[in-house]
Amino acid sequence: MAPTQAALYRELSEELHLSWSERELPERERTKHVHRLHPYLGKFVPQLVEALLGRYVRPGGRVLDPFAGSGTTLVQCLESGYDAVGVDVAAFNCLLMRVKTARHDLFQLETDVRDVLGRDGRSRRRPRGYVAEWFAPQAAAELLHFRTLVEEYAHAEVLRVVLARAARSARLTTHFDLDFPRTPQRDPYWCHKHRRECAPVQEAAKFLDRYLVDTLERIKSFQRVRSKTRVAEIVHGDSGEVALDGGFDAILTSPPYPGLIDYHEQHRYAYELLGLDDRRDRELGAAALGTSRRAIEDYVEGIARVLRVQSQLLEPDAPVLVVVNDRRDLYPRILERSGLVLVDRLERHVNRRTGRRAGEYFESILVCVRET
Repeated sequence: MAPTQAALYRELSEELHLSWSERELPERERTKHVHRLHPYLGKFVPQLVEALLGRYVRPGGRVLDPFAGSGTTLVQCLESGYDAVGVDVAAFNCLLMRVKTARHDLFQLETDVRDVLGRDGRSRRRPRGYVAEWFAPQAAAELLHFRTLVEEYAHAEVLRVVLARAARSARLTTHFDLDFPRTPQRDPYWCHKHRRECAPVQEAAKFLDRYLVDTLERIKSFQRVRSKTRVAEIVHGDSGEVALDGGFDAILTSPPYPGLIDYHEQHRYAYELLGLDDRRDRELGAAALGTSRRAIEDYVEGIARVLRVQSQLLEPDAPVLVVVNDRRDLYPRILERSGLVLVDRLERHVNRRTGRRAGEYFESILVCVRET
C-alpha cells in the first residue's frame, strides 16, 4: 500500500515545510482572491512564494520574476509587502497580471460590472476561425456581443479577462477535458465526471454573468489584503532582452518546462477574441518545439541567457530562487552557463487536488547566487 501524504511529508524536512497536504492547503486557499481570476496550468502556489520570500528576501525588498506567467510571484509580493517586476513574452499572461496587480477604483469597477450585467445580447457578426470551430452558434454570438461592449468601460481590461474565462468554459468540449481539448465535441457524450450523458455547452451568457460577479469579489478581496504602498510592474517582452532598472533583492521564478505545455494553444480563445499580440515563436520550452536534442539545447541556452542577463541586476549576495521539476537534469548546465552557483537544493511535494498517491509529483527549489 502506498504511503499517505502525511507519511510522505514526514520524510521531507519538517524544518523547511514547503509541502502541504490537501487538508493543510485546500484548493480554495491555493487559488485565493485574484489567483483564480482565470485558470492557468501551473503548480506554483502563493503559499510557496510567501515561504520563500520570508526565508530568503529582506523585508520590503524588490523582487524580479523573469518568467512571470500568471503572476503568482507578483500577487504574493504585494500581499507580503514587497515591490515586484514581472516579465513575460506572452500577451495574455501580461493582461492577466495587469488586472491582478492593478490598484482598481472599486466603486467604478462595481459600476461597470453592474452595468454590463444588464446588457446580455447576441452579435449578428459571423464568427470565424477558432471561434466558429470551437463554440456553438449561440455561445459565439454572446461572446462576440460582449466583446463589442468591453471598450465602453473604464475597466476594459478586467472585462477582457472575464471574456477570456467565459470563453474557456463555453467551448465545445467535454467536462473532463477542459485543460487539453483535442477536437470540438458537438454531440452528447458519456461524461466520466458526472457519470451520466452530458451535452456540450451551447451558451456563454451564464458564464459571463457568473464570472463578472466572481471577478469583482476576488478583486475586492485582494484589495483588502494587499500592501497599500507596494507596487508591481508588468513588462511584456523577452526576459533576455528587456531593459530593466537594477537593484533587485531576489529573483524568484518558476520557468516553463521544455515541450510540456503549449500555453499559447491553451489560451488561443483569448488571443483570437481579444486580438492579442502573438509571440509564440519567442516562448521558451514551447510544446510545439518538442523535445528533440536541438529543442532541449535551445531551451537550456534560452533559460541560461535570461538568468545570466537578469542576475546582473541583483544586489550583492541577493538570491536567485528557481522552482522547477528538473527530471531531465538540465539545470546543472543552465546554472553553469548563467554564472550562478547552487547554494542549496530543497525538495517539495506538489499538492494534487485529489490527494491521491498515484503519479506523485515533486519539484526542487534551487537556491543560487551569482558567481564572484
